[in-house]
Amino acid sequence: MRIFLDFEKPIAELQSRIDELRDTGAEGTIDISAEIAKLQAKSDKLLKDTFGKLTPWQKTQVARHPERPHFKHFVAGLFDEFVPLAGDRAFGDDQAILGGFATFRGQRVMVLGHEKGDDTTSRLRHNFGMGKPEGYRKAIRLLELADRFGLPVVTLVDTSGAFPGIQAEERGQAEAIARSTEACLALGVPMVAAVVGEGGSGGAIALASGNRVLMFEHAVYSVISPEGCASILWRTADKAPDAAEAMKVTAQDLKALGVIDAIVPEPLGGAHRDHAGAITALGDAVERMLGELAALTPDGLRQERRAKFLKMGRIG
Repeated sequence: MRIFLDFEKPIAELQSRIDELRDTGAEGTIDISAEIAKLQAKSDKLLKDTFGKLTPWQKTQVARHPERPHFKHFVAGLFDEFVPLAGDRAFGDDQAILGGFATFRGQRVMVLGHEKGDDTTSRLRHNFGMGKPEGYRKAIRLLELADRFGLPVVTLVDTSGAFPGIQAEERGQAEAIARSTEACLALGVPMVAAVVGEGGSGGAIALASGNRVLMFEHAVYSVISPEGCASILWRTADKAPDAAEAMKVTAQDLKALGVIDAIVPEPLGGAHRDHAGAITALGDAVERMLGELAALTPDGLRQERRAKFLKMGRIG
């Protein structure tokens, strides 16, 4: 059963009516195809109008939609011959961050990213996509392998943030995130990062410090969640919509600020409504970006990456 967000209630009501009419029509007693077509057209228009003017907070809700495609869906839809690699060779294997060798449209690459899971069991197994130190150290190991073998890196970012538990702090969470970010910046191979859902705090940038950073149309990317920001500034999470507006978390805002390089369009109504369309659109964007970077030398890639991040926030 499709999950509708709060602001989609009028769409949900129309869709429910359409489903009821289809059930009635299936009995074969009367022809109601014209009425169904009329309601479907109305629903499509309402969907287009609604998603054409989403607020930053509504985009945050879409980015968190439980039915959005996750890492495993992108791997299945875009990559062949995926060989998962596990463990950080120090403590253990973190299932919140996955990765391995793969073939992307005929080219060997290293792909890694966050996996949130899509049901209760898998969400617990993947810790809701919140990486622990061993996850970021695994990412470092995979990034270094890619550099050693001259393989482009593709990362898929989708996390509310790194795991904030005491065990993670005891094992050096901040250091692991910092070194993962450093490993991205030091790569002598092309790196394309894509924020496909939430891009939360250092847990996101540790896998997103690439030559090119893409964002899905309804993804969000910020230093803290809107709820966290609201709790600090106003002492209540009820101000999260105001915080989302002020923080400039949307792909459109971040493109204008120069934080990301391109926006990947989503199917009408969001990526959760059409996995195949969203996955294909992302694949086309990644392929284009890798093509732009193919001619650069290792030193050229590092210099370009350095210049990209150093110019952020400059005025004039």
